[in-house]
Amino acid sequence: MLLLRSLAARRLLRAALLPGQGSRRGCHASDRSGRPLLLTTPIFYVNGPPHIGHLYSALLADALHRHRELQGRGRGRFTTGTDEHGLKIQMTAAASGSSPEPFCDCMSAKFQELFNQAGISYTDFIRTTEPRHKRAVEHFWASLQDQGWLYQAHYEGWYCTAEETFLAASQVTERPDAHGNRHMVSLESGHQVHWTKEENFMFKLSEFREPLLRWLQESKATITPEPFHQQVLHWLEQDLPDLSVSRDRKRLQWGIPVPHDSTQTIYVWVDALVNYLTVVGYPDTHHTWWPSATHIVGKDILKFHAIYWPALLMAVGLEPPEKILVHSHWTVQGQKMSKTLGNVVDPQACFQRYSVDGFRYFLLRQGVPERDCDYYDEKAVNLVNSELADALGGLLNRCTAPSLNPSGSYPGFSEACFPRVMDNRRGKAMAEDYKLVSSVKDLPAHVSDCFERFQIYRALESILDCVRQTNGFLQRHRPWKLRREDPEEQQWQDTILHVTLECLRIYGSLLQPMIPNTADKILTRLGVSPTERSLSNLSFLPRYYGERSPFEGRRFGPDAGLLFPKLEKSK
Repeated sequence: MLLLRSLAARRLLRAALLPGQGSRRGCHASDRSGRPLLLTTPIFYVNGPPHIGHLYSALLADALHRHRELQGRGRGRFTTGTDEHGLKIQMTAAASGSSPEPFCDCMSAKFQELFNQAGISYTDFIRTTEPRHKRAVEHFWASLQDQGWLYQAHYEGWYCTAEETFLAASQVTERPDAHGNRHMVSLESGHQVHWTKEENFMFKLSEFREPLLRWLQESKATITPEPFHQQVLHWLEQDLPDLSVSRDRKRLQWGIPVPHDSTQTIYVWVDALVNYLTVVGYPDTHHTWWPSATHIVGKDILKFHAIYWPALLMAVGLEPPEKILVHSHWTVQGQKMSKTLGNVVDPQACFQRYSVDGFRYFLLRQGVPERDCDYYDEKAVNLVNSELADALGGLLNRCTAPSLNPSGSYPGFSEACFPRVMDNRRGKAMAEDYKLVSSVKDLPAHVSDCFERFQIYRALESILDCVRQTNGFLQRHRPWKLRREDPEEQQWQDTILHVTLECLRIYGSLLQPMIPNTADKILTRLGVSPTERSLSNLSFLPRYYGERSPFEGRRFGPDAGLLFPKLEKSK
């Protein structure tokens, strides 16, 4: 282990080692306190157009941001953007016959176009080629240097251009390519690596093993889901070599030069990670927002965010982010997406096939952060048709249809038909109906808990379970069979419709973060105004609890047709 070279460096390291220093409050605790919260996606590398993996990261962040906003939990910022420096960009641009700058402009615009089309509600889109970012990176580098955490040394090792990272000998192996030629490749990704010798600036990452362990041990929820927390602890049990944080400028011209050293370019990952500070005004005004930050990242970049980034932050005297939420990858019919296989899925083609909300729903419903998830057309069509078109859309169409609801309004609720306590002699409600009311009453809290646990797929699972129960309620009592000319039967029919419409109002409200356009269609059809869509005071079926309902007697909004038209199956 290298000796610390300055008293300032010693003090910083000692502070990082102190128990309780920079205690982990957790992003969700900060949510509840109303403190500002920064929510980020990775900034996406522009060596190629966006694919569904990029979109999935953005959708997870978008749903979390929208949910927090609807709960009225204080100020929040949601940032995304593009990572535009590095050797891979330099080489890809040259191969396409372009210089790096116009190539990055074109690719970054593709990400912005996709995210705008997908309804991603970001508040800032950062590009690493912006002047504000160059200033932040230069200041961050100077802080590392001033505190004694950098030194120059001859470095050699296996470098993976595709991943923009050096790999240890234990992380590479020799394999034949498609033509039988043998190459050294990354064990994890399969990307080719090359032996590189350079004189670089090195960061004393080896000094931060203990501080990083303490940081993770203070809260097991810092990195979620749990398997990824364990993965980082496993990495920290191994050697933690110092990190090369610059490249020879003769090899890499497309990047931010090392201040006061024109022979070196700042390592692309150091450059990229600082974006999380750039967006909150570093080095001048970042204290309002930092460290109340939650990063959403794919599992392939976990080491950069859970080891390199926290160590770099500690080195300049800043706390690590409060949360790192990790998700797995998407495969296509069981195979990893790759240009070689020709199975990279274009998100915009999926929007045309399933609609924007249809594809948002599929990715958020099927995506499980702990494990890789598989996409294929038949699976998406079946899910969207059964859950959005049939279960949810059918429910809305039934109980707003003029044939069943000729008044075009929220009908009244009868306590006699549906008393608070089941009464077989007087009431008409059955045991399953009380179970439905209980399930929907608890649903907002359950959905909120799923968001807290980074389990958006489970939130959707729970909502759809209640949708099915509501369809069962309607089917069980067949209100279309009741005679409106009979006052008693009309009262029971109205009560059935009132309960069903109240269920739909809850579902529409809770679906706003995931499928905002579809949720808006539901709530608009039910006559729920924009000021009545908050999740902070969402109450269900007040008439059942003896309270006044603001919706009873309210006329429906305009009929926009089918909530979700059924998709044709591929031939």
